[in-house]
This record gives sequence, C-alpha cells and structure tokens, in this order.
Amino acid sequence: MSKTETDTVMAVTSPALGALPGLRHAFFTRQGGVSQGIYASLNGGQGSGDDKAAVAENRRRMAAHLGVQPSHIVSVWQVHSADAVVVDAPWGPDGRPKADAMVSTTPGIALAINTADCGPVLFADAKTGVIGAAHAGWKGAFTGVLEATVAAMERLGAHRTAITAALGPMISRKAYEVGPEFVARFAAADAGNTRFFSPSTRPDHAMFDLHGYNRNRLARAGIGAIDDLDLCTYSDEERFFSYRRATHRSEPDYGRLIAAITLA
Repeated sequence: MSKTETDTVMAVTSPALGALPGLRHAFFTRQGGVSQGIYASLNGGQGSGDDKAAVAENRRRMAAHLGVQPSHIVSVWQVHSADAVVVDAPWGPDGRPKADAMVSTTPGIALAINTADCGPVLFADAKTGVIGAAHAGWKGAFTGVLEATVAAMERLGAHRTAITAALGPMISRKAYEVGPEFVARFAAADAGNTRFFSPSTRPDHAMFDLHGYNRNRLARAGIGAIDDLDLCTYSDEERFFSYRRATHRSEPDYGRLIAAITLA
C-alpha cells in the first residue's frame, strides 16, 4: 500500500486511550476507502451488501493504519448479545463466532467492532496488557455486554479499576426517538433509567440517551476511566454511516463503521 492510500483513511481517537503505552486504536470514519454509492467510502462491514473486494481493501487500509496484518483485523458476527469471546489468533471472515465483544492479550491482533448508530466501546488495561472491544447498542447494553467485556478482561488478568474505556461515535439523544414500550422496558428494569429519556415531539414517544446509558453501565461496573467522544453518527453524515438515517431515507442498505484496538 502506498503512503497516500494509508493517509486517506480518516479516524478519530480517544485522548484517554491515546495516552496509554503499548497500544493503538481508532474509531474509523467513513472517509478514505474505495466503496461507492451508499457505502462510500470506508465501509468495513463484511455482512453488508457492498462489493466484497471493496470491503476487503477498506479493511486492509484500516489494518495498515493500525500497524497489523490485513488478516489480523478480527471481527465477530454481531447479534446484539451480551457475549464476549477471547481472541488469540485470527479466524477469518468465514469463521466469525456469534458474539458482540472480544478481549485479547495477543499483540498484533486488532479487535474490530462494526457499528452504524450502536455504541462502539474500546477497553484497555495497559498495565496487564489486556484489551477489549464491545458493540453496545441498546439491546446489548441492556443485557450486559459492557459488564461481560470487563469480566472477560478480568479473566485474562486485567483489573477493572485499571481499565480505561472509550465510547466512540454513536447515535445521540437528539436523533434517537423510541416508542413507549421501549421506555417501559428500561423503567421496569431500573426506575433510575428514566433519566436517560426526554420528551419527543410525538405523543407517547421519547428521545433515548444511548451515550449516557452506556456511560452509566460502565461507571456502575467500577472501571477506572471513561472517555466519551460524544459524537453523533446520525447528524454527521460527512464522517459517519447511520442505520437510522439510511432507514429514514428508505435506502436499501448502509455502510458500517469500524472501531478497533490492538496491542503494539
């Protein structure tokens, strides 16, 4: 790959994770790839309807940005679960297990989460060399995917009070309207969850704060530091893909953003 190709890949980073030694990370934007049309341009979604060769090239560019081999940018088959798996070797696109979080202590493997409004969360305990990545949409967060990631990291030797977690671009409260049954589900689980909802302009609807809900779950898990980049996928079309925006436009599919972390 040429230096020019690598430099076109655009990503945002967490100051908190960036300050830690021995790792690299990126919340990739949609900019700097080769995909066309609704997938333009850095679509990393292996399960999308995009041209497979374009997706492979996009992921190759992301791998180069992170300093890992193309085969070592590893993703799971995401199913909105609370399941976390250990990664010690790449399994390839056809061997992806069904899960929504990954943890590792193996240098040179990039744990890569796909999102398009859901919350990408990257984790690191730099002292023990344990990293994690989670796909935290409302369902995964509600059922405990963030806590499952922390627990899986602890089983590899991490200490939760030494873990830093960074929340990347996800849909914001101002763009996330939900119905009454959604609010009722959260309120039934914990009356305190009502603070993550504010009134919508539509009767019986509310606006949900996924950022705040994910931060709260992490804080209650007792991790050491939380860094929320506070970026909205829906409102920033230039930089981010959005499932909800694509749905509102009746588009047939949507690109996927990649958030990834690796031990250097």
